[in-house]
Amino acid sequence: MEEARSNPPASSFAYRLRRDAGGVLDRLRPLWQRRLFRWAAILLGGFLLFCALFWLIFARGLPDAATLLEYEPPLPTIVRDINGQPVHSYARERRVQLQYSDYPTLLIHAYLAAEDKTFFDHHGVDFPGFAGAVVDYASKLGSGQRARGGSTITQQVAKNLLIGDEYSPTRKVKEMILAWRMENVLTKQQILELYLNQIFLGRNAYGVQAAARAYFDKDVADLKLHEMAYLSILPKGPANYRPESPTGHARAIDRRNWALGEMVKSNWITPAQRDAAMAQPLGTVAMHGSGFDARAGGYYMEEVRRRLIALFGEKASDGPNSIYAGGLWVRSPYDPVVQESTQNALRGGLLRFDAGRGWSGPVGHLNIDNGWERELAASYIDVDYAQWRVAVVVSRTSTDAQLGFSDGSTGTLPASAAQTPYRKTGGPAFSAMKPGDLIVVARNGGSWALRSIPEVSGGMVVEEVHSGRIRAMQGGFDSRLSSYNRATQALRQPGSTIKPFVYAAALDGGMTPASIIVDGPLCVYQGAGLGQKCFRNFSGGSAGPQTMRWGVEQSRNLMTVRAASQTGMERVVRTIKGMGIGDYQPYLSFALGAGETTVERMVNAYATLANQGRQFPSRVMDYVQDRRGKVIWPERWRACEGCNAANWDGKPMPRFGFEGKQVMNPMTAYQVVHITEGVVQRGTATVLADLNRPLFGKTGTTNGPTNVWFVGGSPDLVAGVYIGYDQPRSLGGWAQGGRIAAPIWKAAMAPILETMPKTPFVAPAGIRMVAIDRRSGKRVYGAWPTSEPKAAVIWEAFKPESEPRRTIRKEEAEELAKVAATRAAARTRARTDSDFLSDQGGIY
Repeated sequence: MEEARSNPPASSFAYRLRRDAGGVLDRLRPLWQRRLFRWAAILLGGFLLFCALFWLIFARGLPDAATLLEYEPPLPTIVRDINGQPVHSYARERRVQLQYSDYPTLLIHAYLAAEDKTFFDHHGVDFPGFAGAVVDYASKLGSGQRARGGSTITQQVAKNLLIGDEYSPTRKVKEMILAWRMENVLTKQQILELYLNQIFLGRNAYGVQAAARAYFDKDVADLKLHEMAYLSILPKGPANYRPESPTGHARAIDRRNWALGEMVKSNWITPAQRDAAMAQPLGTVAMHGSGFDARAGGYYMEEVRRRLIALFGEKASDGPNSIYAGGLWVRSPYDPVVQESTQNALRGGLLRFDAGRGWSGPVGHLNIDNGWERELAASYIDVDYAQWRVAVVVSRTSTDAQLGFSDGSTGTLPASAAQTPYRKTGGPAFSAMKPGDLIVVARNGGSWALRSIPEVSGGMVVEEVHSGRIRAMQGGFDSRLSSYNRATQALRQPGSTIKPFVYAAALDGGMTPASIIVDGPLCVYQGAGLGQKCFRNFSGGSAGPQTMRWGVEQSRNLMTVRAASQTGMERVVRTIKGMGIGDYQPYLSFALGAGETTVERMVNAYATLANQGRQFPSRVMDYVQDRRGKVIWPERWRACEGCNAANWDGKPMPRFGFEGKQVMNPMTAYQVVHITEGVVQRGTATVLADLNRPLFGKTGTTNGPTNVWFVGGSPDLVAGVYIGYDQPRSLGGWAQGGRIAAPIWKAAMAPILETMPKTPFVAPAGIRMVAIDRRSGKRVYGAWPTSEPKAAVIWEAFKPESEPRRTIRKEEAEELAKVAATRAAARTRARTDSDFLSDQGGIY
């Protein structure tokens, strides 16, 4: 019974609920009969319904205004060179972010006068202005005309940063809601800072500082009153006030003067200041780029861009440090002087090789039916060499062709200035031209003359030995004609430039620079499927037994293959892989450079040799900072505390630990370098001998020949270059690395090396320098090596206990007995240094 009372049935509970509700209605029914109560209830209900609908339609889903406290506008990425100077930017929006305090007060007043005079008095919404905008909107409804905005600066920030630029009453209401919220979160100064940094003002300029540079080539602090007034009118529609257009120029003057008048009404300037400013011309400069030299860097800067995208992404959606929005600061080892020398040398070499082969053809083609000016400007095809220019053939007659240029100007190409044979047909180049062709021309008096872009191409890289920093990179004739970087992207056969690493493996396997290797016929059976493979020297023939040094200096294929065979190709390809050149199968053909690699990899491998086997990854960036200056790459980067101290603080000097990775025995690396010094002194690269400084390197020529190489350098700087067609084909039977690639290397590096001291290659601990006969490899006594390139006796580098041993024959023993008797007779006199050297049989 008690249980039944404590747990009444559900039907009883429902009845009581209805009864109680009915009681409430009974009490409210008399009140509902009163008109005042009834109207109050209806109004309250309607208001609540209106609030609910208003929230559903306008306020639901609006972004949080507090996010603007952490808002960061898209900023370009800036690259600095080896000297710390800005040289390049990656930007889709030209923008410079400033703080509120950086903007002159007069400039702020100009924008307030033109956009929102009551900015510091309202709470985000100017209701009188909004009412006027509503009336204007109603009057223009259905006319197709756009009504005036009536938006405050706060509303404009809300529109641009939070909800977009949709033209509708709904968006206007959302603006007002967000503007009200923003005023509760941000100060007036913070709102103005956001506005002045992000507003679009034409000429791809976002923000007032970028616009000041775009229109007047000044910073905001240097603007004059009439210039400030002009910039203040641009937010309403930059295209309406374009100074390049007569109509736009007139509109700009009128609107600028209006803004000056509004400043007087607000007592921000005097009438005298207004009159003086109104008397000034508009004063804008011609439209120009970002302020950086677009020609600087070329392939180098494109490589930096690719690596930054791989690290941080391209767009803002890819992360806070994206290349086009993150505002990164990149410090690079790019050296403008070295880059210019490298670029000029490679271009000169390509032009020399291509000379006399005829016109290579147009560099592109446009559809000029829609207007050649727009099509040419959108192509971004250009050339930066001498005074050459890219032009589009607008029309052609039998006597001349009309040309159009990217700046809108035109010119004439006489038929007589384009009679070079077209290499594809053999006929005159002029006859092969057609409207829409993009050609390269140069000024020739009052007209233009045809020029030819080399069809052959190549790549070159210059790298620091002790750090891996790439000082210069050229990946073709011009990056605006072809962005394909042949220094880092083109996989080419290295030819004989691979041989030093084959011999490095042989040296690690027990051979010495004086080891005798037979330069003779060598055939290898490769199995039933491939049969027998016979190797040959580039020039044919054979020279019999020779030293390893001679084989490297003369680039003998047969000796290289025999050394690889004796050492074992597994060891050879392991050495090549360890140097970062490539991962090859253990086939003998790879010992002659049949594998594929890039110029960048080969240069880095040679730099590792010069650095005694310690390898630094090649890099085009030293470090990357975010927009606040924090280093975000490399990941384990640490600042050098005290390195930039103005004065010594009495504490120990900063010390750096060992960096890089030891990938080769230091003594082996030095032996290879010492051998390849002979390539320059008396081998296949003697064209470099007259530089008269310590240099090492190796030429390379592949079958065909399709590629020609030279890689080498000094103890501090290594460079490499190759020449070849993008679609590999023969360069001609006379083409060799020593004839084509080495002179290009010389043209690039000679002026750079002149500024550097003549530093010799330093042997690591343990190396023994022994005088030997250059041709036989035997140890020599009683003769001193000279600096003569083809001296019979030279110093050779040996690892401990690997140098040639002394041999004793009968006649030598008799001669030694006489020497011993002479020495015994002379023991009574004082011993000299020469006596000691004689006893020791020379020095090591």
